[in-house]
Amino acid sequence: MAARGSAGDAALRRAAEQWLLWDKNPKTSATVKQLVADGNAGELQKYFGSRMEFGTAGLRAAMGAGISHMNDLTIIQTTQGFCRYLEKSFSDLKKRGVVIGFDARAHLSSGGSSKRFARLAANTFISQGVPVYLFSDITPTPFVPYTVTHLKLCAGIMITASHNPKQDNGYKVYWENGAQIISPHDKGISQAIEENQEPWPKAWDDKLIDSSLLLHDPYAMINKEYFKDIQKQCFHRNINKETNLKFVHTSVHGVGHKFVQLAFKAFDLSPPFAVPEQKDPDPEFPTVKYPNPEEGKGVLTLSFALAEKDGAKIILANDPDADRLAVAEKQESGEWKVFSGNELGALLGWWIFTCWKNNNRGTCAIKDVYMLSSTVSSKILRAIALKEGFHFEETLTGFKWMGNRAKQLMDQGKAVLFAFEEAIGYMCCPAVLDKDGVSAAVITAEMASFLATRNLSLSQQLKAVYDEYGFHITKASYFICHDPKVIQQLFDNLRNFDGKNTYPKSCGRFKVSGIRDLTTGYDSSQPDQKAILPTSKSSQMITFTFANGGVATMRTSGTEPKIKYYSELCAPPGNSDVEQLKKELDELVNALEKYFFQPEKNNLQRKTE
Repeated sequence: MAARGSAGDAALRRAAEQWLLWDKNPKTSATVKQLVADGNAGELQKYFGSRMEFGTAGLRAAMGAGISHMNDLTIIQTTQGFCRYLEKSFSDLKKRGVVIGFDARAHLSSGGSSKRFARLAANTFISQGVPVYLFSDITPTPFVPYTVTHLKLCAGIMITASHNPKQDNGYKVYWENGAQIISPHDKGISQAIEENQEPWPKAWDDKLIDSSLLLHDPYAMINKEYFKDIQKQCFHRNINKETNLKFVHTSVHGVGHKFVQLAFKAFDLSPPFAVPEQKDPDPEFPTVKYPNPEEGKGVLTLSFALAEKDGAKIILANDPDADRLAVAEKQESGEWKVFSGNELGALLGWWIFTCWKNNNRGTCAIKDVYMLSSTVSSKILRAIALKEGFHFEETLTGFKWMGNRAKQLMDQGKAVLFAFEEAIGYMCCPAVLDKDGVSAAVITAEMASFLATRNLSLSQQLKAVYDEYGFHITKASYFICHDPKVIQQLFDNLRNFDGKNTYPKSCGRFKVSGIRDLTTGYDSSQPDQKAILPTSKSSQMITFTFANGGVATMRTSGTEPKIKYYSELCAPPGNSDVEQLKKELDELVNALEKYFFQPEKNNLQRKTE
């Protein structure tokens, strides 16, 4: 390999040799030894070309060898950096400690698994005298932020790749406020990881933790306390006990089964029928192409079959780490309707506000009530807030922003009833400052049971919400693009559409009336033309407002090779020509794809069902 004479090749070989001095996992070190022996620069580039980037979502990458993958050594290095950063941030870290949870992912060929990574992370902290609350078994992601808040810990780590493909894993980080980290913590942690690459003396000896007095198992206590806390959102126990409505639940081979069963029990609902082929954790996700209920009906095929067999009207589907929820309902026609994230957000927002209004009137003035959603989600909550008199705020995309903002508001004595994002994430309970598919599932079940006593389906109630607050028609999708240069060029073209520094004035027949670019900080609607929401140069995001009242946002994904778009057309209450609105939005989306995405020219791959 040295004979190639390239400085880049030599640097890759040095990185691989350094790795072999530190890596004690026999499977990943054997892979790297083979790469070095073969002298394959292209393959070495894949494993050692660039370190995984630690961002506000923590880490997410495929499991495997090298600095660009999730493996024992990169977990040790990441945790060493995080530990040093926490030591700097909290003088009482050794008194308070951290919590670590994990899902059921595993990768045989590299010997990596969520449980193994969690134990190595725990060992890193314990070796430095930091108490660790390590769950002894798999848990839903929301249990980690819940534990941070409940036990007043300094931080939390969840080892999960959520709904990503089976080869991936991730390292998700929560701060002491119980919300995901936001800047500048990501940069500080990233810097600390760079400074702590060499494994500490006992880094690999994770058996040491089993006899340590600093290791605690929060599993039993948190299981009890969490289900006690979510019962504060249970308002119709008598209806729950009596309901004839039947539910099917799938955990899509993830962690959710046991916890949703317990949530139903906590609300006095009969347990949902569990999809037998999908109820137990399986890192291979054998029955689905993607373990992501957001992908639509394909993931729910087995759920539909079980519902038909058992006469269930409603399907509740969690993603593998149970922080998201998809819902489907059988219609009068016999067809199944899968609700979009925005539609379920509208229903849950209406329901949670209605429950608050009927049960908590005296405890808190309506002027102190808040709901939140991300800027790419439907503005239905804004319409409800305007009519009912509470506050609505939008944040940047992602629950890290909503969780942190909710905590700020709660610290000011405000009541944050609900937050959601269109990517089927819902925060229905203030005890968890992140999306939570377990509480969302059982609250949806109670809402459906209540509506059934009024002879209403979820679909009929959704229409009633739109009749009252105005129709909000949304359409979202994405294109796959593996070439960052193409993505950059696409967004550069939009910023220099008719000459330098000019955005498009129209999109096909649709006139553009406003532009907000959260990459550059430009907002045409503000007097000083500066955006109010925080900006980020590292991700692409442009929102177009159209003269017909339509809004469309194009953005890159932080965790996947996708360019996503979100569009919405809102009508005032009383405009009931839904078909016309849908037609108008379809035309707008077609124009957006044709003129702004240019999929053929840019070689973009469409979302497939």
